[in-house]
Amino acid sequence: MPFTLFFRALLCALLLAGPARAEQVTVFAAASLKTALDEIAAGFEAATGNSVTLSFAGSSVLARQIGLGAPAQVFVSANPGWMDWLADQGRIDPTSRRDLVSNRLVLVAPVEHASSDPLNELAAGTGRIAMALVDAVPAGQYGKSALTQLGLWEQLSPRVVQTDNARAALALVATGAVPFGIVYATDARADPRVTQLMTFATDSHPPILYPAALVAGQENAAARSFLVHLFGTEAQAVFVRHGFLPVED
Repeated sequence: MPFTLFFRALLCALLLAGPARAEQVTVFAAASLKTALDEIAAGFEAATGNSVTLSFAGSSVLARQIGLGAPAQVFVSANPGWMDWLADQGRIDPTSRRDLVSNRLVLVAPVEHASSDPLNELAAGTGRIAMALVDAVPAGQYGKSALTQLGLWEQLSPRVVQTDNARAALALVATGAVPFGIVYATDARADPRVTQLMTFATDSHPPILYPAALVAGQENAAARSFLVHLFGTEAQAVFVRHGFLPVED
């Protein structure tokens, strides 16, 4: 069933069901979504009376946990690959899957840092570079792809400090532990201790998309309602305010 039909059918069912007792929904989501989803979940709880538990980590970690049976009802990945991996195992409801938002990849430094030619500075310098795990976590995979396309990966890879997720890489830069980091544009906006030096060209890495879906066999009415809410006007406005880009159907 196409998602638009799923969405309409689900919305009708929710309206026909009328008032229901409050339920719990557990959401596993990529760490880069934390600031926006914390706000969105609070609004959803206030409007519905349902309770939302948010668990943030790298998409690879969360997908593997769901694959092992972790009790999540909704999964939001930072790339399609890990959602595909779960789909191949029959662990998500394919009719509920839809790309939620998009993002950009940026180079960041501590806020006091200024650079007129950040790529040249990065290539010529000796400072370490914080990135999420380059072979497993989407932010790291995108970053490795961008540096490879620029012909810089082999040169810079010995200086890369790998972290569990994009927010952990951001924290290393924000605290001054490392002078550079490659993270999402939304991460850079979320911490005033860092400055964005440059944005990587969109053709230097695969499109940064965040697919969302219900976890097969785990969903309940609150989970279905929350997924619908994520694509609604109110939640989408929160995503945009935090720097995410809308996805065209």
